[in-house]
Amino acid sequence: MYRPTIGLEIHAELATRTKMFCDCRNDPDETRPNVNVCPVCLAHPGSLPAPNKAAVGHVLRVGAAIGGKLADYSEFDRKSYFYPDIPKGYQISQYAYPLVSGGELGGVHITRIHLEEDTARSSHEGSGNTSLADFNRAGVPLMELVTEPDIHDAETAGRFARELQLLLRTLGVSEANLEKGEMRVEANISVSKTSDLGTKVEVKNLNSFRSVERAIAFELARQQRVLEEGGVLVQETRGWNEETQETFSQRAKEGSADYRYFPEPDLPKMLRSERDEWSDEALAAALPELPEARRSRYVELGIKESDAVYVAGEAARAEFFDAVLGELENDSALIMLAANYFVSDLAGLASANADEKRLTPEIFARLVRLVNDGTLSSRGAKDVLAHLYSHGGDPKDVARKLELVQVNDVEALRAAVREVVSEHESVATEYRAGKEAALQYLLGQSMKKTRGAGNPAVLKGLLIEELAD
Repeated sequence: MYRPTIGLEIHAELATRTKMFCDCRNDPDETRPNVNVCPVCLAHPGSLPAPNKAAVGHVLRVGAAIGGKLADYSEFDRKSYFYPDIPKGYQISQYAYPLVSGGELGGVHITRIHLEEDTARSSHEGSGNTSLADFNRAGVPLMELVTEPDIHDAETAGRFARELQLLLRTLGVSEANLEKGEMRVEANISVSKTSDLGTKVEVKNLNSFRSVERAIAFELARQQRVLEEGGVLVQETRGWNEETQETFSQRAKEGSADYRYFPEPDLPKMLRSERDEWSDEALAAALPELPEARRSRYVELGIKESDAVYVAGEAARAEFFDAVLGELENDSALIMLAANYFVSDLAGLASANADEKRLTPEIFARLVRLVNDGTLSSRGAKDVLAHLYSHGGDPKDVARKLELVQVNDVEALRAAVREVVSEHESVATEYRAGKEAALQYLLGQSMKKTRGAGNPAVLKGLLIEELAD
């Protein structure tokens, strides 16, 4: 039986106004090539870098959030390699003295988090003989997080990557959109039948959480197959092909010696103790409520764990829901009702109409109150919510306009019930003979008769009275 071992290396572009070592704009949405560039990020002779303090602060905040050890002394290093997207012939990174060591997130232990500069973006045209480099991204501050090799299945790896994205967004340090390349995942994968680690293979080009899981699953199966057939695994870097859903060999895997690290002579050493806002106390005090704590808070309010995971799964979603909770004044019945509509109906609307949202937390809370006090039926609330989502407005006004205000007038409803029983005598007879399902049919017909506005509880009671005669 083979034991899989997986470690992740995750890069995230940090949300700062400028790049890591120059004043060029850090704009991930810029579509024009090579406009956010200068002599520093293009490596013109004589240009000198200057560190971005905001980027350093972002990495320290992440370290504080995961309970890592924050270095007092840190420095930058030169990491030498020769690709067209690295104009200097080296990347400014960190090697011996990372900003953060240790920590834990989602049950996975962290080795280190360090800061470096991003590379240019390369593209290839035609038959592959022409390559273009866009240096807008070159020099953007890049956080690299390395986990311990204590992940043992693809699902855990995907779950960790999602949790890290959520943490980065909650802290406001990165948008971490994989589709934009703002977050990039690499997996180091090996299999072994003993307690010793097997031959490590690195898989790159994983640009979605689904790709992370599928690439790891494929690579684990491939390595086991090679060993079962008597083959030998080699330490290498492999890519992931989305079309074939397979990994493919790219090159032999480099070791740290190949990069010829040495301290960056053009940048000063960093002492965290020299800045008050980077002290342990200041960083801890500035942390927002973290995703794990937020999920626990929702569960303590009585919300189902699966619903709590969904609500807390995006920072903006959780902020909206928390604003709704503020409107409901800790009323447990209203909170449960709000969670149900939020996770089912509102989630569906958001998925289908992401760009049409007109709904505010205050309006949503008012809708929940109308359902709770019987003004709106469950069916009516769904229709009103859909209208509010796309067009806004006041829930009660919309309910009146759509003629969905729930009717509680007993005599008016009794008349509707008598018509239904008269029109469905055979079904009424079945109920009187003991067929309980017949009552649900008649209730449905009564709701239809009242165009969905009849109070279901009142209608059911009236039906039972009428059928008992």
